[in-house]
Amino acid sequence: MSDYITCHVLDTTTGKPAAHMAVTLTLLSTLPPNFPRSFSSSTNVDGRVTHWGVLNDTQLYASLDLAFLVEHAQKALKQGEQMIWSLKFDTGSYFGEGNTFWPEVELKFFVKPEEKHYHVPLLLTPWSFTTYRGS
Repeated sequence: MSDYITCHVLDTTTGKPAAHMAVTLTLLSTLPPNFPRSFSSSTNVDGRVTHWGVLNDTQLYASLDLAFLVEHAQKALKQGEQMIWSLKFDTGSYFGEGNTFWPEVELKFFVKPEEKHYHVPLLLTPWSFTTYRGS
C-alpha cells in the first residue's frame, strides 16, 4: 500500500521514468508544534515515490507513517479548510549542472481532508515541465 501522497516523474526527452531523483514533500498548512513537516524520498527505477521518510535536522528517519501526520493535520483544520502541500523535485541534480533551465521544480497543491489518496505526476524535460492531478 502506498502513502497518502505519491508522485511519478517521466523524463519525456528519453521516454523513460526519471529514476533516482530526490523529492521533498512538505506540509505548508498550520500544524501543532513538534510535528514533522518535511518528508524525503527519491524516485525508484519506475520514476515513482510511494513512501516517504521524515527529514529532521538533516537526518532521514525511515518508516514514518504519513497517515498519522495527515490524520492529525486533518483534525487541526477548520471546517472546510484544505491542506496545502509542496512537492520539490531536484531536477538540477537529475539532469546535471548546466543541463537544465529548472534547477528545482516545486508544485504546490490543495488537499481536501476527505480524500484518501493524491497522486501527482510530473512530465519533465530540461526545458519544460507539466503536471496534473493523477489517480
